[in-house]
Amino acid sequence: MLGSFAVLRKQSLLGDAISHAALPGIAIAFLLTGTKDNNTLLLGALISGLIGTFWIRGIIKKTHLKSDTALGLILSLFFGFGMLLLTFIQKQPNANQAGLDKYLFGQAATLLESDVWLMGSITTLCLIVLLLFWKEFKMLLFDADYTKTLGFNTKFIDILITTFIVLAIVLGLQTVGVVLMSAMLLAPAAAARQWTNSLGTMVFLSALFGAFSGVFGTAISASQNNLPTGPVIVIVASVFVLVSFICAPSRGLLFKQIRFIKNRRDLQLHKTLAFMYNIAETHNNTAHPHAIKILNNFQGFTKTTLQQLVKKNYVKLEGNMWYLTEEGFKTAANLYNQQSTTNE
Repeated sequence: MLGSFAVLRKQSLLGDAISHAALPGIAIAFLLTGTKDNNTLLLGALISGLIGTFWIRGIIKKTHLKSDTALGLILSLFFGFGMLLLTFIQKQPNANQAGLDKYLFGQAATLLESDVWLMGSITTLCLIVLLLFWKEFKMLLFDADYTKTLGFNTKFIDILITTFIVLAIVLGLQTVGVVLMSAMLLAPAAAARQWTNSLGTMVFLSALFGAFSGVFGTAISASQNNLPTGPVIVIVASVFVLVSFICAPSRGLLFKQIRFIKNRRDLQLHKTLAFMYNIAETHNNTAHPHAIKILNNFQGFTKTTLQQLVKKNYVKLEGNMWYLTEEGFKTAANLYNQQSTTNE
């Protein structure tokens, strides 16, 4: 659900930066506590992710750097620092107890019942906040200036939704890992965007695609040995994106191509009909027959085009001769006049 707002706000790289920024927080939490308690590690990841997020905001506002540059800087800095800490931890006496590498690529098999309950609780909290602040989130998304003129605290709303995006990313680290978590934030939302122009429908579809990706990915992973769950979930989500990019009725490549072919055929049909009108208007009798061979000199004319005109009852055929029907003559006159006006 929250990924929809990241996509529509053109902050697609934010998920990647936050997930990588969470890594040093996990390592520092382990170094401070000496245990791999998931709640403690995730708290460290949350704090580190929030710090990285606000650093990104600060760089964008206080400097002339653009958002993509700030995201790239923070991503590289935090991830490099996190890898440095992981290398340091591996050389410690209790390195075997760490198991922090699972946060890089995820390891769903290590999830406990308590982890699932925590995810369910945070998901419920996210849903409640999303419903309570739906109007504010929607206004900020599409017109921040108008939201501010209405007296809303846009800074608070922006921080609120960003915080919950960070929280959602941190919760997913244990399942799909730092490297792949951004895909789980963005892929369902990107797929949902292809199917609708409504924000509410997009959020619903995004949640649906994300849920199915998790269920199908886990099922596929469980059916085979040595098949990591996190990457499989991301691959399934990518399949949803691919299908949406191809098959979505309004934006899908397939339907775009179909509409392009149809428009090209209609244009060819109209040009042929206008050309026939130009020939027929020289006669007082609109039903005056003309040889088909005259049309062969017209660029773009085909027998299929002629058959389509016959089906539409614009043209009648008699052997190798044709003439415009009354309906065809009127339609052709309008098309011819439109073309003349356009050329002028």
